[in-house]
Amino acid sequence: MCLGVPMKIIQKKDDNTAIVDMGSSKLEICTVFTPEAKEGDYVIVHAGFSISVLDTQESQEILNILQNISKNTGK
Repeated sequence: MCLGVPMKIIQKKDDNTAIVDMGSSKLEICTVFTPEAKEGDYVIVHAGFSISVLDTQESQEILNILQNISKNTGK
């Protein structure tokens, strides 16, 4: 099973790359599939690529669900 995770774009580097916030670390991703994404947007990231843009409320709901799953599984 593959999982895409919502992450916030904190810096657009050029037309095809961006830096996203992963909590305590940062990751450079490819935005070729989401050229409309801009700084401050939340995107679903899978295998180093942003594959869709989310609205803020939707991304927070998903992040809360993932956090609850992590708490309940002890990871």
